[in-house]
Amino acid sequence: MICYNCGCNLSEHDFCTSCGADVSLYKKIIYISNRFYNDGLERANVRDLTGAVSSLRQCLKFDKNNVEARNLLGLVYFETGEVVAALSEWVISKNLRPKKNIADDYINMIQTNPARLDTINQTIKKYNQALTYCHQDSLDLAVIQLKKVLSLNPKFVRAHQLLALLYINDEEWEKAKRELTKCIQIDTHNTTTLRYLKEVDEMLLPEEGVKQGNKKKSRAEDVIKYQSGNETIIQPVNIKEGKGVGSLLNLGIGLLIGLALAVCLILPARIQEAKATINDQLRTVSEQSDAKTATIEELEQQLNDLKEKNSTLEQDLNAFMGRDGNLQSYDLLAKAADAYLTDPEDVPAVADLLDEIEAQAEEEGVENSEAYEKLYNTLLALIGPDAAESYYNMGYEEYNQENWEAAIPNLEKAFLYDATNGEALYYLANCYKNVGRSEDAMEAYRKIIDLFPGTRKASNSMTFLAELEGGE
Repeated sequence: MICYNCGCNLSEHDFCTSCGADVSLYKKIIYISNRFYNDGLERANVRDLTGAVSSLRQCLKFDKNNVEARNLLGLVYFETGEVVAALSEWVISKNLRPKKNIADDYINMIQTNPARLDTINQTIKKYNQALTYCHQDSLDLAVIQLKKVLSLNPKFVRAHQLLALLYINDEEWEKAKRELTKCIQIDTHNTTTLRYLKEVDEMLLPEEGVKQGNKKKSRAEDVIKYQSGNETIIQPVNIKEGKGVGSLLNLGIGLLIGLALAVCLILPARIQEAKATINDQLRTVSEQSDAKTATIEELEQQLNDLKEKNSTLEQDLNAFMGRDGNLQSYDLLAKAADAYLTDPEDVPAVADLLDEIEAQAEEEGVENSEAYEKLYNTLLALIGPDAAESYYNMGYEEYNQENWEAAIPNLEKAFLYDATNGEALYYLANCYKNVGRSEDAMEAYRKIIDLFPGTRKASNSMTFLAELEGGE
């Protein structure tokens, strides 16, 4: 510990041996700051990240120059997906201690990797766009955006919580619980997550409280309590119900006598009364049956009329929808156009809707109108370059992390939207080769050789193609 006045090392005395300044209160403040730092470190070790943030903030309130606390707070923010807050803490730490500061490594880890930096920017933009969709009550688009955010940054706790909240709004309790469980795995004591999870558990298991109440009630009914003087006697029900053999015998005799009297005296009159009642009921049923028969005939006639009307309406509906039923395709195209007009920069959302339209057209063989095709091609031309770049960045990120299977669909779409992107085709061919799809890899290498002759990609493709053909 150094003196705040002259910068010399302090001893066990309550004053500075160099300048004579009173440092007793200063020492207490530093000790308290260090205690909060140790508490934050312990909480971070057990993934209580919310508690760690609270303790580290208290630590910095007492000592804003605590570099280790700022570095640890930045790591905690980074672990919960708050990259901007983490960079802020590390930059402050670097300014406080320019040399021999591990914050330099943390900052360089992010800023020297263009792909990671672009991913962080995309994550922030998409999360803000999802919030905008929520304010506009476009919840479906918000869910799509949040899924893309989590595909780029799976540890973004606030995105998991917002997606869980949207699922709760749609009463999709299982999906909400999955998202909240992921939050718990990242931050075990986040109060917002625990509050949402409590609500979801109550909806998934509403009968637990009833079962416990019935169980207590049944236990209470199994015994009988009464007061005898100053003592409370507890007696099981089966002891009370246990009667003597004589009581049972008397009860049986009484039942036999009553049955004999009923047979001899009461039964004949009851039989006559029952017969008269049955005859009256038969007459009533017969009258009701005749009335129901007439009603049934009338209903059958109405049913036939309704069937004819239904047939006519189906013909009108088919005429309106087209022979192939392409109303859903028009709806998807309208959503794509609305998404582009709402936010022209949200290219992935528009691209996903256009991909869904294309997949449906290939599956059902729908023939659309000329105006439909013109609008579709216009949207495709508008988002093509941006979509290609977005898919290429996501595919290249997965490729660098050796997630070959995850990189393939993004690289395929990147080359589909931009046939001049040789890098996307080259990385796609390498992914095919790494996952064992030799035929697809050879076809991609041949395309590179044909489309991009004289380049390093073409030279490498020739080598890989020779290896694959030799392996066959």
